[in-house]
Amino acid sequence: MFYTFAPMEGITNSIFRRTHARYFPGTDRYAAPFLAPDGQGRIKSAALLDLDPERNGGIPLLPQILCNSAGAFLALSRELAAMGYTEVNLNAGCPSGTVVPKHKGAGMLLDLRSLDAFLNEVFAHSRLRVSVKSRLGLESTAEFPAILEIYNRYPLSELILHARGRNGLYQSRPDLKAFAAAFLSSRAPLCYNGNILSPAHRDRVLAAVPDLERLMPGRGAVADPALIRQLRGGAPLEAQELSAFLEELFAANLAAGIGEYHSLGRMKEIWYYCGHLFPGAQRELKRLNKARSAGDYRAAAAALFASGRFDPRARFPGELPE
Repeated sequence: MFYTFAPMEGITNSIFRRTHARYFPGTDRYAAPFLAPDGQGRIKSAALLDLDPERNGGIPLLPQILCNSAGAFLALSRELAAMGYTEVNLNAGCPSGTVVPKHKGAGMLLDLRSLDAFLNEVFAHSRLRVSVKSRLGLESTAEFPAILEIYNRYPLSELILHARGRNGLYQSRPDLKAFAAAFLSSRAPLCYNGNILSPAHRDRVLAAVPDLERLMPGRGAVADPALIRQLRGGAPLEAQELSAFLEELFAANLAAGIGEYHSLGRMKEIWYYCGHLFPGAQRELKRLNKARSAGDYRAAAAALFASGRFDPRARFPGELPE
């Protein structure tokens, strides 16, 4: 199985990727949070710096672009090619309410003629291989056969499918039946994305699509940084390694010149996902979330790990009941 760590805006930047790969090796590839160029394909230099191969320590990385202009997509792709990248991913799946009305992300599925024209121009001129990350539809996953007709017209290097419609955001149950039908009909290699929170979730996906060879965990791999190791048959997460990983991540943010306030914000966002590993430690978690200085944060984190409430089997809040 080939595992790609899904992009998560504000979390899976180069600092996170380097640190995660050192503590939890075994991820085949990381997908970078999307780049959103303007109409001419211009992007802030800081966003491109995060993709600098030197900043990523040789980690296999897939850049992603969110835009609805083929010209802008191609212009930014040329910059990525100059940095040494050979493949780029189109984000046609973001369900955000600030993105979709602009016909970007999953909003590209609002007008299939425009999507077809976009892909036609991109594949006529792109110097890079192009993959697509998509939803199964907007209102309903029943829309996907018509969407797939468009994707099948082009030599996509990969089609990453989040197995929900846009309206399902991240809460609805993934539609494994629709994904299985797409797997049989897609000309491009298919990668599954959506609610891979444990080996049991992976097994349910494989029960529906036994020949699947590509998986993309996201929230689950932030909530449990050892998830991909477990998916490969390795050991569950241990408290000591989680503590060391999170401390190095915090220290690396500070060392990179990111201010204390913003570094704390990044760590609290990660704790939003992995805090469930400490059931019954609401008081300690509340103290951590109230921390306003590095010293307060570290003291709160130490108290949390000293509480003895760490449980690697704890259910992630986003896990849907059987």
